[in-house]
Amino acid sequence: MSETLLELADVHLAFPSRRNWIGKVTEQVHALNGLDLTVRRGETLGIVGESGCGKSTLAKLLMGMLKPGVGQIDRSRLPGNRVGGSMQMVFQDPLSSLDPRLPVWRIITEPVAIASRTSERSRRALAEKLAQQVGVRPEYLDRAPHAFSGGQRQRIAIARALSSEPDIIVLDEPTSALDISVQAQILNLLVTLQRQQNLTYILISHNVSVVRHISDRVAVMYLGQIVEMGDTHQVLETPAHPYTRLLMDSVPRIDVPLGEAPQNTELPGNRQLPTGCYFRDRCPWAESACATPQPLRTLSGNQSARCWKAEKVIVSAS
Repeated sequence: MSETLLELADVHLAFPSRRNWIGKVTEQVHALNGLDLTVRRGETLGIVGESGCGKSTLAKLLMGMLKPGVGQIDRSRLPGNRVGGSMQMVFQDPLSSLDPRLPVWRIITEPVAIASRTSERSRRALAEKLAQQVGVRPEYLDRAPHAFSGGQRQRIAIARALSSEPDIIVLDEPTSALDISVQAQILNLLVTLQRQQNLTYILISHNVSVVRHISDRVAVMYLGQIVEMGDTHQVLETPAHPYTRLLMDSVPRIDVPLGEAPQNTELPGNRQLPTGCYFRDRCPWAESACATPQPLRTLSGNQSARCWKAEKVIVSAS
């Protein structure tokens, strides 16, 4: 098994949504609720779930933009125990994440300029090297971001993430703002770079097809919890948690005719968390035992699920 680089244990994070007249918090939005996660060197860990499940909050937490209210984030295995140098991020919208005032070569080397005192000449040489790696012509490095297409801007964002030689790169919906054909090019580029440089990715996406294409392991999020985790093929082909099955059933397939929309698919609010299993109000197999909070249970192989009926769900799906 590969070395563990990053570990989250029982992480909780809530945002105040209402205060009384003296400023005391009277209502909170519970974004992360007992989240456990490990990231291994050289892998791609996919994080999937519907909008509002806490994926973007998790990305900000990993990057140090937010601090957990409860729980631990173990970064001790990252060199220097630094977030900024050891971890970088590629954002969803490349245009809004690139400074429009700077030429591209300065954008690419911005993390290096912040982290260390290096000459402008050496940073320019580094920008040219990284541009070639991601497929951007070096003679275009003096242009501003608006002069590039969406796919080229995302290549620039990837080059910027690579400039500080990070141990982990967080990819937050890196292809959702791109055309289908360009999405494939960016995904293939990410796979190629990972093989060449032994990179570690955390891929956050609601697109199951993207996660299936490049992820080694996948974690399924629901209301700020990991409800299922394991090898990508195992989880997506034989889902053990009822929510994962609902998620997979909602993905259109060419060989399956469109039927009626699944019932009760609305994500409950996270101001007042459900008791017991968070999914039980939407679960077709819910029973009285589901009123008890469910831990992640280890199943066959590397698969685990937060459901006491997980083994039966796998059997019924096969």
